[in-house]
Amino acid sequence: MSATSMFESCFTHQFKLSYSGTENVPLGHRVCSDEISAGGHLWRFDCYPRGQKEEDHGEYLSIFLRRVSESKDDAKAIMEAFVMDRDGALSSIHRRKVVHVYPPKRESRGFNDWGLHKFVKRSVLKSLYVTDGSFIIMCGAKVVLHDEPLDIGSHLGLLLDSGDGSDVSFVVDGEEFPAHRAVLAARSPVFKAQLLGSMADAKMSSIILHDITPETFRVMLRFIYTDACPEDDELGDDFPSEMLLNLLAAADRFALGRLKLLCARELGCNVSVETVADILGYAETYNCTELKKKCMDFFVEEDNFKKAVLTEGFIQLAQKFPSILPELREKVGA
Repeated sequence: MSATSMFESCFTHQFKLSYSGTENVPLGHRVCSDEISAGGHLWRFDCYPRGQKEEDHGEYLSIFLRRVSESKDDAKAIMEAFVMDRDGALSSIHRRKVVHVYPPKRESRGFNDWGLHKFVKRSVLKSLYVTDGSFIIMCGAKVVLHDEPLDIGSHLGLLLDSGDGSDVSFVVDGEEFPAHRAVLAARSPVFKAQLLGSMADAKMSSIILHDITPETFRVMLRFIYTDACPEDDELGDDFPSEMLLNLLAAADRFALGRLKLLCARELGCNVSVETVADILGYAETYNCTELKKKCMDFFVEEDNFKKAVLTEGFIQLAQKFPSILPELREKVGA
């Protein structure tokens, strides 16, 4: 399906795949859409059900947008992919967007396909999205025919990068971050009170922050300016990554409700026997009700409770939050 305007040409494709049918396909095997004409070029979506594998973290499904036709001109395309929930809605958790400029064929050096190498773990597909043995990936793309004006998030991101007009800076572990009081105050009631209220910080041009790392503050600051989800490479490969846990704590500290919700959802989608105790501890510490419920429900499934109580994380959980133990016993009937 495609649609065209004077500024852009859009098209979509739906992959509906049998989970069991993709379990034994070779790594790198792809399923392709039909070729689609848009913006004066031919395009194709390529889905790799077992496209990326990491020894410690399992296999990932990958999605790419490929320009099939040869051209002497650049082509700018924006690709977005979603996983379909079991209730038929587009998942708000597993949704990713990438932007790429496809160079002329002779200059491409293999860059005529671009996409999401690690879109979603296969284990997550199986536990959250498989319905009647199948799962659905929705892909959409927009070919930009003329340069589009940047959206407000992009403009504010450029403002953050340039530091133009900054009227306050934060020093985190010796690293300085220029910022703008009005932007921070508009996004966070904590920053509003700190920077525009009667607190002493309102009159200071440089503020030292403790109990947060420069890496975490940098990612949080970009979210404040752009409202964009942190990229996978910012969160790290390990799960639950230290960055993700630190971001959840920072989002709670500065009352960034949407960032806190995004972090909690990401944690909730990857609960395992090894991680459930640690994640439950964070859910309890930062009052993440839905995340706590996911962890408690996980304990009930099969023999998860018997396995999880043997982990070091569970011992630490019991020591730090002894009140959780009666809740768990009631939940699992132990």
